[in-house]
Order: sequence, then C-alpha cells, then structure tokens
Amino acid sequence: MPKKILIVDDDKDIVKLIASRLKANGYDVAAAGDGVQAMTAVNTENPDLVILDIRMPAGGGLSVYENLKKSFKTSMIPILFMTAYSEDPLWMNILDMEGTDNYLTKPFGAKALLEKVKNIFEEK
Repeated sequence: MPKKILIVDDDKDIVKLIASRLKANGYDVAAAGDGVQAMTAVNTENPDLVILDIRMPAGGGLSVYENLKKSFKTSMIPILFMTAYSEDPLWMNILDMEGTDNYLTKPFGAKALLEKVKNIFEEK
C-alpha cells in the first residue's frame, strides 16, 4: 500500500506540481488549501506525512503544526515544512522547534522534494 502524503498550501499551482511529482513516484496524495482544511484532511485521510506551507490563510502552518503535535492521534505524523520566506522570523521560530529538521525553501526541485520524502520515510 503506498504511503499517503497530505500537501497543505494555498497556492494551487504548487499543490498540483508537488502532487504530480509524488504520484509519479508511487505516493498517494491528498491536498488542503489552508490550515482549517488541513486539520480536517488529517483526520479523514490519515496521512503518513504532511507537507506543510508556513504562511497560509485560515490557520497557518505553525497553527497546524501545534494542533497536530497536541493530539495523540496525530503527534507522530512527520511534517515537511516549506516556505518561500527563508528570512521570515516565523520561519526562524519554526526551525528552532523540536522535530522540525525537515524543511524545503521554495522554489525547490523535484529531486530535492523526493529525496526529503524518501529520507523521512526511511527514518520512521
């Protein structure tokens, strides 16, 4: 059974691009466009990994991360953060948090994405 990955980003083009790369490499993919949708999708889709944008409407990535880590059911789901704002103070705070060593800065190539995803699943 393929691993399921939830992509959370408000940019639909980025979601489509990431989803197509992941599907082409055998992953099952679900998507959400904001933090509220992300929390619903996590509970209905039961993903093995969440690829999470930091800056989004209706509950950004930090809020989603905090909510996932509070729940016993979702606290062990690995998160791959992504952002276009590598100098953003919010991003720096996230990098300082425990368990957030998995991240990509936009733009990133398919090879970097697939390598990160593979490494995350190998660590589990």
